[in-house]
Amino acid sequence: MYKLKIISIGKTKEKWLDEAVQEYLKRLKPYVQIETLWAKDNHQLIDWCQKENSFICLDPQGTLHTSESFSQFLIRKWEKEGSRLTLVIGGAEGLPQILKEKSQLISLSPLTFTHQMTRLILIEQIYRAIEIHRGSNYHKA
Repeated sequence: MYKLKIISIGKTKEKWLDEAVQEYLKRLKPYVQIETLWAKDNHQLIDWCQKENSFICLDPQGTLHTSESFSQFLIRKWEKEGSRLTLVIGGAEGLPQILKEKSQLISLSPLTFTHQMTRLILIEQIYRAIEIHRGSNYHKA
């Protein structure tokens, strides 16, 4: 089973967003063990990331993927990292520079999203990536 840790700043304030994230977490449960950590500030975010062997940061300047290439990227990373990945989402001011310098950067879009919306988009794309890998009909090219 794959393991994924998502580290971000702040809690989700909107109930509907949290419910949507919870739905995708439920769908992913048979395939991916997911841990979420919500840091209170950049200092805590940096501290938690420094405890990880490696991590991938979401940043608008990062590599853009199609859903298919994101699926391949995740699977390759899980295989390389012993089935463990950590993804990091910055807060309203973005990611601290020190984290950007120590990680690979990927982008979900050149558009800017709130960190709360990013969580939902990310978790749906992870679910989509797993379904692409499984060959299900969820993703229609």
